Amino acid sequence: MWVADQWKDYEVIDTSRGEKLERWGSYVLLRPDPQVIWNTPKQAKEWKRLNGHYHRSAKGGGEWEFFDLPNEWSIGYRDLTFHLKPFSFKHTGLFPEQAVNWDWFSRIIQNAGRPVKVLNLFAYTGGATLAAAKAGASVTHVDASKGMVTWAKENALASGLGDAPIRWLVDDCVKFVEREIRRGNTYDGIIMDPPSYGRGPKGEIWKMEENIYPFIELTAKLLPKNALFFLINSYTTGLQPAVLTYMLSSAVSSQLGGRVVSSEIGLPVSQSGLILPCGASGRWTSSKVQ
Repeated sequence: MWVADQWKDYEVIDTSRGEKLERWGSYVLLRPDPQVIWNTPKQAKEWKRLNGHYHRSAKGGGEWEFFDLPNEWSIGYRDLTFHLKPFSFKHTGLFPEQAVNWDWFSRIIQNAGRPVKVLNLFAYTGGATLAAAKAGASVTHVDASKGMVTWAKENALASGLGDAPIRWLVDDCVKFVEREIRRGNTYDGIIMDPPSYGRGPKGEIWKMEENIYPFIELTAKLLPKNALFFLINSYTTGLQPAVLTYMLSSAVSSQLGGRVVSSEIGLPVSQSGLILPCGASGRWTSSKVQ
């Protein structure tokens, strides 16, 4: 498993009974997590010192209960800064487990010895975009939500990347890739973090299991012969690491060679010393990448 264990401003303190107890900077949140099917004693003192608790509803969805939590605050990872705020569907605007992938592709970009163009699809609030830009890449950031792209721009400013070569686009990812292929554009690195289900700005429906492999095949057409990497993340239970490996091998390695490795990703749990699973990632790298 690839573990995001370099955080200082974020921590999974404990897990029990379908919930994870987390520290986000100075604030403690309790949120549901479908992976936490165990029932262990709640020994950490933070269980009784919550700033926010997201209550899952038996009918689906849920709602926040707040205890002295600001509307917005910030945390840092290495030299990046992220604005956080709790919003519907339990999220805060950041997936901390992805830091293990940020570190991986940042090393590739820094060691490339040449200008690197990166395409970040389903780019959300820009964690991967900022990491790639900080490593020295020119980044195209694409997300269908105007609000998420605005949030990502704010994170870029907070991280000292206001003047970085980042192209911010509110667009349907599939239609954007189709246009880039027609234009003859290419990218040295591609990152995609597709949702299990979503809608584009004009109502386009995305279903992960139905759409992901054709989309990987399509997007692979944007990789030149000297491309460096392709990263795909999956939070969908049915897409195990072996499935990600097969898709990348079939769509990318069959054309460009290189190497594919996939694994679960996770976060360390301070109280138990265990690793909390947080989905899976598949990584293709060129044979020229060490």
